[in-house]
Amino acid sequence: MTAPGTAPDNDTPVSTFRSSRRVRHWLAGAGVTALAAVLGITLAVRGGATPACAAPPTGNAVHKGKASFYDAGRSGGTCSFPGPPADRLYVALGASQYSGSAACGSYLDVSGPKGKVRVMVMDRCAGCGSSKIDLSDEAFAKIADRSQGIASVTYRAVVNPPLDGGLTFRMKGGASKYWFAVQVGNHGNPLRSVEAKGSSGGFRKAARQVDNYWTVDGGLGPGPYSIRVTDVYRRQATATGIRLVTRQVQRSSVSLVSASPTPSNSPSAPPTPSVAPSPTPTESVAPTTTVEALAGAAPLDRSRC
Repeated sequence: MTAPGTAPDNDTPVSTFRSSRRVRHWLAGAGVTALAAVLGITLAVRGGATPACAAPPTGNAVHKGKASFYDAGRSGGTCSFPGPPADRLYVALGASQYSGSAACGSYLDVSGPKGKVRVMVMDRCAGCGSSKIDLSDEAFAKIADRSQGIASVTYRAVVNPPLDGGLTFRMKGGASKYWFAVQVGNHGNPLRSVEAKGSSGGFRKAARQVDNYWTVDGGLGPGPYSIRVTDVYRRQATATGIRLVTRQVQRSSVSLVSASPTPSNSPSAPPTPSVAPSPTPTESVAPTTTVEALAGAAPLDRSRC
């Protein structure tokens, strides 16, 4: 347990630490009844429960709000990335836009009093509402003076951002032939679905977890695996030869954004600004996988509450 007045460890998002500390102080004077009443809320905050009406920023919509700043240290945030992007330009979103990790790995263009910056979604901000975002120190300095503390901003999703390299895959520690758990990286647009299959049988749909891993209970055997990834704009790619090697990044050669979506029910994409994206963090790399771009994903459900 972190002592009062000290900073959290590097793997704990600052926003989560602050919220947990406030809850502990409140609970200190509460009785058993109050504890039972808030227990579900506390678990929801720490577990990243998704609000009923939640979705990551997509398409052409421009959002207005406020931005603050924080430092995640060496942590990859609640998105469970190996670390922050090399340029340290990242952002944490409130629960509704973080949407249970659905926003992880996507990009936003944020405009403030001093200019514009492109940031990668890496974290969930427990203290942010639907119109508040928390930028990295480095990102905030590009759009406002740090002395302001909080700045008025507008932001929008980056559709099909240019990326360095293709899709990446990272098997979670503890994954086995009995429990499949993979993180997909360097996809640019928010992901809609991930499906996987082992050396035999058909594709099985993976479940998105709040820590940004996709799991299949019961597992898919020892691998190698084929993994089919679809983004919210119905672009789809299938990677083959993904090995059961945990905590290593396996890189592919084809980007999701280079695949052609089916023509119907696809949101119109704005012109892509010529702003360099945040590089993907580097770590131990497995052999390059074979990837083929596919089209023809099931229509995207664009319904909103």
